[in-house]
Amino acid sequence: MTGPACGGSGPRAGWWQQRTDVVVIGTGVAGLTAALAAHRAGRKVTVLSKAAPRADTTATFYAQGGIAVALPGAADSVPAHIADTLAAGGGLCDADAVASIVADGHRAVAALVGDGARFDESEPGHWALTREGGHTRRRIIHAGGDATGAEVQRALDSAAQLLDIRYQHIALEVLVDDGAVAGVHVLSPDGPGILHAAAVILATGGLGHLYAATTNPSGATGDGIALALRAGAAISDIEFIQFHPTMLFDGRTGGRRPLITEAIRGEGAILIDAQGDSVMDGIHPMRDLAPRDVVAAAIDARLRETGSPCVYLDARRIAGFAARFPTVTASCHAAGIDPTRQPIPVVPGAHYSCGGVVTDVTGRTGVPGLYAAGEVARTGMHGANRLASNSLLEGLVVGGRAGRAAAEHVASVAPPMAGAPARVEHDIVERTDLQHAMSRDASVVRDGDGLHRLTEALSAAQPRPVNTRNRFEDAALTLTARAVAAAAAERTESRGCHHRGDHPLTDGARGRSTAVRLLDGHLVVDAPVVA
Repeated sequence: MTGPACGGSGPRAGWWQQRTDVVVIGTGVAGLTAALAAHRAGRKVTVLSKAAPRADTTATFYAQGGIAVALPGAADSVPAHIADTLAAGGGLCDADAVASIVADGHRAVAALVGDGARFDESEPGHWALTREGGHTRRRIIHAGGDATGAEVQRALDSAAQLLDIRYQHIALEVLVDDGAVAGVHVLSPDGPGILHAAAVILATGGLGHLYAATTNPSGATGDGIALALRAGAAISDIEFIQFHPTMLFDGRTGGRRPLITEAIRGEGAILIDAQGDSVMDGIHPMRDLAPRDVVAAAIDARLRETGSPCVYLDARRIAGFAARFPTVTASCHAAGIDPTRQPIPVVPGAHYSCGGVVTDVTGRTGVPGLYAAGEVARTGMHGANRLASNSLLEGLVVGGRAGRAAAEHVASVAPPMAGAPARVEHDIVERTDLQHAMSRDASVVRDGDGLHRLTEALSAAQPRPVNTRNRFEDAALTLTARAVAAAAAERTESRGCHHRGDHPLTDGARGRSTAVRLLDGHLVVDAPVVA
């Protein structure tokens, strides 16, 4: 950390400074769950969001399928859910982390219900259950048919009204003093300032806008990955970016596109190509309900083989489709498609980062006072490929744990006083160029030549002052893209949702996670994976 200490001589001219106990960065499921937990533990909590105060700015809001949870008394079990998660994870899940998070799922969902969430029922007092890819049982609870995320966001937004939530506040840097968190450098509508705090929880979501087309909202720009790396934390499994098999193909070439929930295949829809032939026949025993990495790769291969721009999801045999899937129905109608009369055109789309900031199951990173939860974190839950609907589950469980752990940490340390940060300047590649390069060379299928070309393109980054939201996001995307390229180039095998065209087989000797750290300004791959 550079610059004079704010505590002794006061802030720089034009700077503001405030003190809090816990700073939470992000307002989705993990962020608000963490903030509520820390607040209920008696701590002063400040929540930062770079967005305007709207529910639809979070990835949580757009989650359609539901929450995977083994319910007491159902034809399911925690061990079965654990087994399905491990099977999907390509050998890289942390079995202890999976067991810990899955076993805590019902309690976490019950707490969410206590905060006002309401889920669809098959009969009074019994939640309706559906099934998605990779699951051997019907264990997905949902709300509003296919609007689960919107209901989760609504309930948490309502519960969080008592919190200090600051919108259009950009967390430019996590400030570290003597190896521990001391606060956050913030760019607010009132100018730059410092929030002094002993604990910071990253809950910034994903990195979908590394790519030209994604199911993610516009704010998914890898912010937490960049903040963590610059604060000295490790990231891991960042090469495993899940491409959802069924993103609506509506003729647009970029930006956020609607997701076509996997639950539709759980209710019997099948994938076909332009000739009407099944995409998944002979590919996997679970056919259209195979894990996402398998289905996305099969679609990509069929598109390369046929030269078609998309495949189709045929859901015409599902009775009551519009009532069961109102969100998808509305998206299809907006694109001029009637899903009850014609197959839905779909392509794989950048959807979810299986890796992230290395944490334990309570959200702790290797930097004292720094925590991460939700998509930005890597607990070991997802391994090389996330099992469908485990994301909201993990956000609820680890978000709550991170909030409580941060509250305990604050009680154990002296209040910090962060020094005034230096002028922020980071390497930036223009966003359109970056997205084009990532979509070309680090998409569903990668190879060594393409990753080398990507690395060369990213090396053209130039240092720029980071003084606006766009500049901050472009800098975060640039560093995150470099980390993805480095980790993907190092993993010379195909595993989970990392497919190498030049190394199509899984290498048993590479069945371990690698970490990436930022050391002396350079990304180093294969550092030990330790939270």
